[in-house]
Order: sequence, then structure tokens, then C-alpha cells
Amino acid sequence: MTRRACLFAALLTAAAAGGCTTPRPFYDYAKEPDPRKGDYLLGPADVVHVSVWKNADLTVDATVRPDGSITLPLLGDIPAGGRTCEQVRDAITQKLSAFIKDETATVTVTVTTVASYRFIVSGNVEHGGAFVSTHYVTVSEAMALAGGPNKFASPEQTVIIREDAQRGTKRIPIDYPAILGGTHPEQDLALFSGDLIYVP
Repeated sequence: MTRRACLFAALLTAAAAGGCTTPRPFYDYAKEPDPRKGDYLLGPADVVHVSVWKNADLTVDATVRPDGSITLPLLGDIPAGGRTCEQVRDAITQKLSAFIKDETATVTVTVTTVASYRFIVSGNVEHGGAFVSTHYVTVSEAMALAGGPNKFASPEQTVIIREDAQRGTKRIPIDYPAILGGTHPEQDLALFSGDLIYVP
């Protein structure tokens, strides 16, 4: 092989190696909110227990309907989807004041069944699909539920596809092996309901 041919081959090898180690664009993971740090937002199919002290007839379990409402005796429909239990309690208290003047009619609202927290894991994983959990799940936990990457996967190119009310759909790059290896724990984000994890 001539010197020129050897140099050309070396350049090709270097280029290929460089392509394999090209770092991914910087992403500020700290800017992603953590749902575990805020109050739980109710969603469709969640069940809440509404208790009105000294009013047994108004103490019921109510399921959040697809339209985001719950129905209570005497009061009718109360908006609940996308709200915290505290916000729903305040709405009930305000509406109840038109019927009950007794200030001791204290209202409490608690979640008894979490059913609206759903996320999807798809692509090259062992058992992809939609998952439901009663608690917030991180990327590594979601991947474990899906059986992890299969032999065809490129797990270092994993992405979270998330709907942002202000910015629309966004893609969050995830290096899954780096999470497992402990080198990038900041990428082990807690998922929001509706998030999609895709493994190419």
C-alpha cells in the first residue's frame, strides 16, 4: 500500500472513530421540573374521597370523569382534573356555602386510587407499551418495567418525548447506560403523566 493510501485509510479510521464518540448536544436537565416536588394533580379515573364533617350524606367516593369533573350529592359537578386535592376542596367548600351555613362543615379531599398516571416506553425494548403506576416513576424504573433495551437497541440515544404547555413537544436526550453506570444520574428524570420514552 502506498503512503498516500495508508494516510487515506488512517483518516477514514479516525473519522469513523470520531463519529462514534461525538458527544451529544448539551441539555440542561436541571431545568426540567420534578413532579415529585409538587402536589399531585388529579386526572381521569383517579378516585377521591370527599368527606364533609357532620354531613354523612355528602361524604362519598368520587371518580374523576374523562371531562375532568366529579359529581357530588347536592352540589353536582365539580372541576377536578388538573387540580390538586386542596383546590378541589376549596371549590367544594365555596359551592357548599350556598347550602350549609354551619362553619363546622369542614371539607377534606384525599386521593384513594391513582389511575391517571400513565407513560409509554416504546422502540427497541423487551416489553414496550403503556404503563400505569400509583407513584411517580423515573427513567430507569420505567425502563425496568419495560424489560430494558433489547439486543437491537441503541440505549445511549434514548429520548423522552414530552408535551410542554408553553413550548409544545420537546425531546429530552437520555444516555441510559450512563444512568446505569452512575456517570449521569441527573438524566434519571421523574416522568410526567403522558411522557413517552423511545429507545431507537
